[in-house]
Amino acid sequence: MSLTDLLGHAAGFCTTIAFVPQVLKVYRSRSARDISLGMYAVFVLGLALWLAYGWMLGAWPIVVANALTIALAGSVLVMKLRYDAAPEKPE
Repeated sequence: MSLTDLLGHAAGFCTTIAFVPQVLKVYRSRSARDISLGMYAVFVLGLALWLAYGWMLGAWPIVVANALTIALAGSVLVMKLRYDAAPEKPE
């Protein structure tokens, strides 16, 4: 594996793993009230475009990182839509 590929994998790992705490927080709290729907929708679209770009180039670090990040950011987006649609429970 080339130094360029290692750098790409390291960058992809860091940017992907950064979403894990957010996914866990939203999942555990069952609240995405403070999450921006617009930001996550545009972000997931951007990730899909990066994924297509990486696929077309055959750049596997880009493909793998963006596929995993789509899964994580997409799960936050789905939870945002789901939890915002659910009626709030009185405390």
